[in-house]
Amino acid sequence: TLVEWAWGGFSVDNPTLTRFFALHFLLPFVIAGLTLVHLTLLHETGSNNPLGIPSDCDKIPFHPYYSTKDLLGFALM
Repeated sequence: TLVEWAWGGFSVDNPTLTRFFALHFLLPFVIAGLTLVHLTLLHETGSNNPLGIPSDCDKIPFHPYYSTKDLLGFALM
């Protein structure tokens, strides 16, 4: 069963702790990797605009404005 596979037997023992430690160690790296892939694809292709309304008129550059805003927010925390 699934419980026996996850636990490594019928009781919580050394294989259980090893598996869950490995899972909790590797999972943040997997999530970070998937996030980087997602952001890269979003940066290259852009997000879709289902309404077709041009949104270029109200855009501001990310780097000077939002980078400074985020750094100030982190500094205040």
